[in-house]
Parts: sequence; structure tokens; C-alpha cells
Amino acid sequence: MSTYFPKAGEIARKWYVVDASGQTLGRLASQVAHILMGKENPRYTPFLDTGDHVVIINADKVKVTGMKAEQKSYQHYTGYPGGLRSEDFRERFARRPEMVVEDAIKRMLPKSKLGRQMISKLKIYRGDKHPHEAQKPETRKLAVRA
Repeated sequence: MSTYFPKAGEIARKWYVVDASGQTLGRLASQVAHILMGKENPRYTPFLDTGDHVVIINADKVKVTGMKAEQKSYQHYTGYPGGLRSEDFRERFARRPEMVVEDAIKRMLPKSKLGRQMISKLKIYRGDKHPHEAQKPETRKLAVRA
């Protein structure tokens, strides 16, 4: 008997809306990454994208614990000599809170073509409005752990 693998047409993707207000950044990111990977789906396969779509609203109301707001910094390299750029958490969060949430989730996904395909199913919005009502998304309550 051979192992069953779902075909591309058999994967039914759902749409979920997650409210990020009051959620801790890392805990929110790990739970959303699980949904994007499809690990909650009984047909989960590690080398296939079986995850669902996630719309995150109120990204500007996410919180961080401890001293992360003062100490955390983001770095990237432009590719040019002397091109190491860094930005503090407070600056980036004030400028683009969606980018902070996306970075946290993206770094929890596989670093491959599969991970890039998974992150494309993530939509993040600063306020509580989103343009995905036509997909009839379900409201998803994430487990709040203290």
C-alpha cells in the first residue's frame, strides 16, 4: 500500500481573518505560520503547500513583551560595499507595522520556494478594514497563552 499525497486540485483552501489587537507578536506569528503551512490540516504534507489564506487586521495594535521595543533591531544588506542598513523596532513599527508582523511570520516559514509560496497567502492590514470580503473569510480566534 502506498502513501496518499493530496493532488493540487484536492486542496481546498479556506480564508481566515485574525485580529491582532492585543496579541503578542511572536505568539501571533507562530500560530499564523502553522495555518499558512497547513499543519492543522489532516492532509498536511511537508513538501506540499496545503495551508490556508490568512488576513491579519489591526497590525498596528500588536504588542511586544520585555525590552524588545527598545533593544530589537532589523538589519539587511543592500549588496553594495558598506551597505549594511539597520533600523530599530520602534522606528519600523511606527513607519510600517505590517512589515514587522510580516517579517516575524516569514522567518518562521521554510526558507525555500515553498516558503515563498506560503507567505503569498498572507495579507496584513494596519486598520480593521480589508478588501477580501468576497472570499467570505471566517473569523479565527487564536489561542491566547500567557
